[in-house]
Amino acid sequence: MTLDARSPARVFLSQQPWFASLDGGMRQTLIDAILMQRAGRGELLIRRGTPVDAWWAVLSGMAKLQTEGPDGRVSAFLGVPAGDWFGEGTVLNGGLWRYDVVALRDTTLLGLPLPHFQTLYRTSLPFNHYLIQRLNLRLGQAMTAIEAGRLRSPEERVAQYLTMFCGSGVRKITLSQEDLGHLAGLSRQTTNRVLKAFEANGWISLEFSRVDVLQPEALETLLSNRG
Repeated sequence: MTLDARSPARVFLSQQPWFASLDGGMRQTLIDAILMQRAGRGELLIRRGTPVDAWWAVLSGMAKLQTEGPDGRVSAFLGVPAGDWFGEGTVLNGGLWRYDVVALRDTTLLGLPLPHFQTLYRTSLPFNHYLIQRLNLRLGQAMTAIEAGRLRSPEERVAQYLTMFCGSGVRKITLSQEDLGHLAGLSRQTTNRVLKAFEANGWISLEFSRVDVLQPEALETLLSNRG
């Protein structure tokens, strides 16, 4: 793939903290090898059970990772905003994807092909440091998702997922009440009620399908004070 120097994909890759440590030839090799995948809102980006072929990041839009239980019930466990990589553990282990990746809105993924990922993993110390950070982040998010499932109040569930996004450096979240409710395991009506209450408190603002988190510390206090 030939990418203009100003293309979003090339800019995104060049901004990765491990990219500058590579020699010029490897940097160009990675730029030329970039994979791109696009899907509209609600469409499948990666199907569970397909072979792992790349390490993926959300270049634009937002995706959710979800699984389906034996009873056919779909459970979303993580939302991935633009600028975020996902699936580090799966890519390291190889084999098949263990979950579906679905576009929450029009979304473009950028992929680093598996052979190039493996080369970096074998040869680049900064890349390995970054992977360790990502794995630790995902472990924390997985524990957050488990905890969210145990929380009793809708307010705590919504706050948990909003603070999860803030933990990824995102404050302005373009996500419908329905999608946020799906992640939190709540109905659209309940999610809307909670968001309106948070807005009345001045913790967030709502405009169209965007949630601006104004006071993340208030959400964190809500979670830390739960009985």
